[in-house]
Amino acid sequence: MTWLAVLATVWLAGCAGMQSHHETATQMQAAGQQGDFKTALTRLDERHASPEARKELLYNLEKGELLRLDGQIEPSTEAFLAADAKVQEWEQAAKTDPQKLMGTVGAALVSERLKVYEGQDYEKVWLTTRLALNRLGQGRIDEARVDIKRTHEREAVIAEFRSKETQSTVDEAKGRGVQAQGREINGYPVQLLDDPEVLALQNGYQNALSHYLAGFVYESLNEPGLAAPGYRKAIELRPGAPALEEGLRGLDERTGFTWKRKQRMTDVLFVVEAGVAPARVPKAFTLPVPVGSSIRTVSISYPVIDPSRDAPLESLQVGERALPLSKVVDLNVMARRALRDEMPGMVMRGFSRAIAKGVVQDQLEKQGGLLGGLIGIVASAATEQADDRMWRMLPGRVYLARAHLPPGEHEISLHGVSFGKARVDGQYAVVPLRLYEGRPLAGAVGQFGQLPLVEAVATPAVAPVAKPVAVKPAAKPARKPRPTTSAKAAAAAL
Repeated sequence: MTWLAVLATVWLAGCAGMQSHHETATQMQAAGQQGDFKTALTRLDERHASPEARKELLYNLEKGELLRLDGQIEPSTEAFLAADAKVQEWEQAAKTDPQKLMGTVGAALVSERLKVYEGQDYEKVWLTTRLALNRLGQGRIDEARVDIKRTHEREAVIAEFRSKETQSTVDEAKGRGVQAQGREINGYPVQLLDDPEVLALQNGYQNALSHYLAGFVYESLNEPGLAAPGYRKAIELRPGAPALEEGLRGLDERTGFTWKRKQRMTDVLFVVEAGVAPARVPKAFTLPVPVGSSIRTVSISYPVIDPSRDAPLESLQVGERALPLSKVVDLNVMARRALRDEMPGMVMRGFSRAIAKGVVQDQLEKQGGLLGGLIGIVASAATEQADDRMWRMLPGRVYLARAHLPPGEHEISLHGVSFGKARVDGQYAVVPLRLYEGRPLAGAVGQFGQLPLVEAVATPAVAPVAKPVAVKPAAKPARKPRPTTSAKAAAAAL
């Protein structure tokens, strides 16, 4: 039976690469909730056992974040750099051969999960930001500056490529007669993608943290001309956040000569992360497709991201001070925006896949009767799995707070959860904090620059005790000499 043989071959080839990342991530997060990140790493390694699998982008993204959560900054950076090498390959292809990246043949024939995982666009940007934060924690601010510069360049590549891809998708959809809109799928919860918060985002890849951090690093390096655009872009991406607005408003004063000369306290940036990244959960839908003169109902699967239910964080307690927190990134909202932007292409591929599978089912039924048709339906449903791959160990939300603090140790707590003491020093410091499912994790503090030495207060000099000097009595006038006899005779002669 030719069609059965073909289907079996495709099915077996496909299923090997269609394991659920959602299941693996759930296991990793469960271990992380207990503070057992080594077990979480073991679960990740078990899922990626082969040397080739451990070169994949998603493996190294998850590994780098788990190592970071475990306080292993140097190995974390190495994993992130391995992931970054994959993203750089994508960037090169996006610039030189974008059509190569737009190919969807494998996914259209079997499943979305067979596509090479290239990372969500916001994950690509987040990667260089994570690298920068790691470098800052190690005191390597010059390397962090390089990462930040690459973030800006990466955003430009993404913007240009997505513009071309969108037009290509629209053109291809028209050619196939497909309405490439998520709302065309009966039963799909499109309201999750049309949420006002989702629509308020400029795009699905830029975030305010990356740009504010750029401003902070440039300011720390005494480059206010570059710092201002970073702060300005952060405000544009997340308007109404007081911490972002103050960063720009106080820049001139903070970088002025007088301020630098008199600065006595450390300018501290607190990066507070909470929760976990959202999940893409596959949901099954049915799609009627024309096959010859009949209509067949084919199972199709698309991912759904549920909104976050986490309560917002209001303030960070540092010693006796309560610092207001500004939410600058919501990864749940960003993930839904990225999914919304993907839906046109996803719908078109799903429709193409449904037609191909409908034809296979029809042929199987003709050649194998009822049994052949049943096998086709089961195989179609088994291989039709939405792509649930995402960088799941990222935080769910990011907040910022900034304050000038005296050098030394400061007790830090967040909503009653203690992070212990953090020591700050120098002109600038970055304090990374993560509230991971109620568990406090304090990262390495980055410190840069030196505070000016405190000028000694001028005190009047104490004059040494003078020794008494003996005063000589005034000299008596010299007595006139008596005239001699010869002198008298000379006077008489006159």
